[in-house]
Amino acid sequence: MNKINCFITYNIPGLWDETLAELSASRLVNRIYLLGKEQPQKMREGCAFIKTNGRFSTDTIRKISDHSNGAPYAMVITRESKINFGMLALERFLELASGTGSTMIYSDYFDRIDGKLTGHPVIDYQSGSLRDDFEFGPVLFFDSTVLMKAAGAIGESLEFAGLYQLRLKVSQAGMPLRIPEYLYSVELADTRVSGKKMFDYVDPLNREVQLEMEKAATVHLKEIGGYLEPEFDPISFDEDEFPVEASVIIPVLNREKTVADAIESVMLQEADFDFNLILVDNHSTDRTSSIVKKLAEKFKGLIHVIPERHDLGIGGCWNVGIHHPQCGKFAVQLDSDDLYKDKDTLKQMVSAFYEQQCAMVVGSYQMCNFELEEIPPGLIDHKEWTPENGRNNALRINGLGAPRAFYTPVLREINVPNVSYGEDYGVGLAISRRYQIGRIYKPVYLCRRWEENSDASLSVEAQNKHNIYKDRLRTFELNARIKLNCKKG
Repeated sequence: MNKINCFITYNIPGLWDETLAELSASRLVNRIYLLGKEQPQKMREGCAFIKTNGRFSTDTIRKISDHSNGAPYAMVITRESKINFGMLALERFLELASGTGSTMIYSDYFDRIDGKLTGHPVIDYQSGSLRDDFEFGPVLFFDSTVLMKAAGAIGESLEFAGLYQLRLKVSQAGMPLRIPEYLYSVELADTRVSGKKMFDYVDPLNREVQLEMEKAATVHLKEIGGYLEPEFDPISFDEDEFPVEASVIIPVLNREKTVADAIESVMLQEADFDFNLILVDNHSTDRTSSIVKKLAEKFKGLIHVIPERHDLGIGGCWNVGIHHPQCGKFAVQLDSDDLYKDKDTLKQMVSAFYEQQCAMVVGSYQMCNFELEEIPPGLIDHKEWTPENGRNNALRINGLGAPRAFYTPVLREINVPNVSYGEDYGVGLAISRRYQIGRIYKPVYLCRRWEENSDASLSVEAQNKHNIYKDRLRTFELNARIKLNCKKG
């Protein structure tokens, strides 16, 4: 009956006492292995110690593999937070693992704050769930044979990306399976709101980690046929005639506090070419429309568009803008919350198209508060984007950066998904499949964070909805790239 080997990150003495007692008492548990830098002075009966570097490095994963052959299943606890299993939770994991033959299983769980339980649903895994921060929860339940085979197939040894390497290898044998049931509870340590957490992956302090994650993702894409060589379709900038060289497009809905600043940020740009601003007002119900109307009297180049349709998201508003007869050769993004950093931002964006011969340009932005004071993590330059591997790494990360600019004929061919989250990411992935994307690595944009940002404080359910959609975009794009590679032979 002892069918499970348990592997627990163990660096904080006393934290795991209740969990270890619970697991030790289960007739299903074969052996408990504690993973840490230093062996505890006192070891509980039935537990063994595995010395690691304190991280889930490739070396740690190999050590877990080496100790997994004593039982058909391996349960790995990846987070050092107090965990309590629910009634018959291990039995449920085992029942579904054995019954379905799944490579890996994970489940929903409860967050526990001051003794109060709050449901924390996770999301289903799909082939496009390639981001390294996909949240499984801290309890992973593996088929030991699959785990050992996957660990044995890992090539390069990495310090930070071992667990990521493992689950990518495991997914090649079969998609991880989610149990939509709350099987355990976790003492919540990170209580930051979503608007604070969302920039962790671009924090310069995590640069070394990100480089390793990119290596792991690139190997995986090559193994499944989704990797694209750095070969791009040529771009020609004389396909059509346009009324102006560039158009800034601002979709807006109820932004009376910020829209005037955004408009003036555009209209005060200094450039040696003609440009305009197409503001697509998605039927605002506050003072936004009247503010824009008044500013249109002041600025000749401001085109105020109120769509006939009432079913448009941000992406739909973008489509209204790019198909407008006054749209220029290049369409440049500005969110209604944000500002261009300098008066030559537009000029820099347009110049990059010609200098880098690309169909899309992505700049860099400075995080700031409403008073334009810099806030952490500061400069977001997305240096993980390289001409050689950027479009492959784009399938791992959660965004491409800002501001974004597009060669209008290419964008008109692809169009923008009619949603209000991830629309820019989706179209960027599609463009990068064929064309080079240019980059500006110095800050040209001010991203203002305030309490009314749409992503400032999202519920777990809202975050899940966003993540499911972006994973689906990655699945679409991954499938398209695999198909493209098959055609090439």
